[in-house]
Amino acid sequence: MTELPAYSVAQCFGPAPKQQFKFDRHYLLYSVSGGLRLEAEGTIWSQPPARAALITADKPIEISLPVKIECRSVLFAKAFVPAPPNVLSVFEMTPLARELVLECAQWSETEDTLSSYAQGLFGTLASVIWKLSETPSRLSMPAPRSAAVKRVLDLTEQSLTNPPTFEELAALVAMSPRTLARKLSDELGMTWRQCLQKLRVISAVEALSQTDLPVTEIAFAQGYQSLSAFNAAFRELTGKTPSSYRASFNTSQ
Repeated sequence: MTELPAYSVAQCFGPAPKQQFKFDRHYLLYSVSGGLRLEAEGTIWSQPPARAALITADKPIEISLPVKIECRSVLFAKAFVPAPPNVLSVFEMTPLARELVLECAQWSETEDTLSSYAQGLFGTLASVIWKLSETPSRLSMPAPRSAAVKRVLDLTEQSLTNPPTFEELAALVAMSPRTLARKLSDELGMTWRQCLQKLRVISAVEALSQTDLPVTEIAFAQGYQSLSAFNAAFRELTGKTPSSYRASFNTSQ
């Protein structure tokens, strides 16, 4: 059987711990509901609903599924499209991109061949997605390289409401605060305060997508003392208010 240039598939996964995957086709993963985390080339991405990830064929990535997800995937043959600009990119979907994904859903891997119309549609989708992937989401964190920095980030993320002090964290990894600050800067390009702020917003995005909790309750659960401070930090990273960001998860829009 001749290899299909592209095809679409509806999938449900998870919950599941972190696992490594490698695909033999360029892989568009569009989240319909639920959220996931992906990691490749030193970057950890959070992918909430109504967003997409573009994964380059033959490149290993790691995926963790804290909740069940529903997704619509499109797989492109390597000979049909150019390689994506990055091994992995998570990005916002436009209405046009969503409509193209839905239109392509009528062609699955069970097809014998694709008509010229179908190939043209998949090709148009690829052009749109490849361009969108050049502007990745800011919901990402550099992956730590050392065990000490990884432990600091893990401990911070586990206690966002009331995190340890920086001095306490330094003592827990047997470093002086100055040494730990230098390692964070070298490995992550951020101070610990900047890491804490970003982890709080990423956690808030995941809570917005995975629960029906009020925004105020989510803000306090991330350690913010006021809703205005939470809204300001959230808007700085995402460009939207928490309420409008939650509304953007609606894939029927």
